[in-house]
Amino acid sequence: MPRVKSNVARLKRKGKVMKLAKGYYGGRSKLWKAAKESVERAARYAYRDRRRKKGEFRRLWITRINAAARLHELSYNRFMSGLKRAGVDINRKVLADLAVRDPAAFEQLAEVAKKAL
Repeated sequence: MPRVKSNVARLKRKGKVMKLAKGYYGGRSKLWKAAKESVERAARYAYRDRRRKKGEFRRLWITRINAAARLHELSYNRFMSGLKRAGVDINRKVLADLAVRDPAAFEQLAEVAKKAL
């Protein structure tokens, strides 16, 4: 059986990595080993942070809702509890958006939550 050198496949693989490493500082964009390590590390961080981003946004929404709820003499906990008891099913993303862009609508929701408590 003849020996396979896999030259074309290897160069194609290498080209992909070097293209991803474009813009990296110094040897990380020029040298194969450094570029490969940097690209792999970047991919790991990207994978992890795509998941972390969801939690970070949820935290931001909760902070905004809490700040707006406190303007209406409610804590975040009591506000959310009141909405749940009143049967209002709005997610945190929309609530945070209302708190920032439409304070009047948020005030109405706060009144609904207060009545339900």
